Amino acid sequence: MLKVFIVDDEPLARDELAYLLRRTKEVEIVGEADNVASALEQIKLIESDAIFLDIQLTDESGLDIAQKLIELDQRPEVVFATAYDDHALKAFELNAVDYILKPFDEIRVQQTIEKLNKLFKKREEKQEVLQKSFNKDRTEKLAINVENKIVLISIKDILYICTIEGKTVIKADKKKYQVAEPLVTFERKLQNTPIIRVHRAYLVNLNAITEIEPWFHSTYNLIMQDGEKVPVSRTYTKELKELLGF
Repeated sequence: MLKVFIVDDEPLARDELAYLLRRTKEVEIVGEADNVASALEQIKLIESDAIFLDIQLTDESGLDIAQKLIELDQRPEVVFATAYDDHALKAFELNAVDYILKPFDEIRVQQTIEKLNKLFKKREEKQEVLQKSFNKDRTEKLAINVENKIVLISIKDILYICTIEGKTVIKADKKKYQVAEPLVTFERKLQNTPIIRVHRAYLVNLNAITEIEPWFHSTYNLIMQDGEKVPVSRTYTKELKELLGF
């Protein structure tokens, strides 16, 4: 069951949305607020999967809450629920899952809950695949083109793959290979392995991390087996914490 928090300064609108959400029989309302300060204070204390957020609050903007949520380690997904349709672009720039308009339509609310459920299910399936791969003694090889030769390297020996000055570099054990393919190509090839993206410029082997170092604004540096520090951007922090359990 999805845990949902509602932010709206109109009591009747909050009640209507809560009623429609409960009608789906897939939602538990874990909290409500009518202003930015109260919402942020409660959200930090109450575990929630999603926040349904009005944009026009009394002398305040719900967009401020969405912006602040980006800084949280465990960020609930955001659904904007508002009477105004002229903030949709900004909402999706803040990674909102959906944008629904008042007066609320029951079918439209149900569609949003289905979208949230699919998002969480997909995330859980990905984590299950990765978790299973951690305990395997992987012997698969990755074929890479290096100086007109095809080199085979063991996937388990890869520490990280990164982009440096437009060049893709693979670090495996004590060797480095510079290849022509972009980082996204290796991200696709290495799906369902312990190698995941943690930054726009880095893929890392989760089994090659020796330490995790807190950094600025709820981000981290990963200390790899070769001593290299790999940055983790906020976009990938939540998934990394869920996979490694910290």
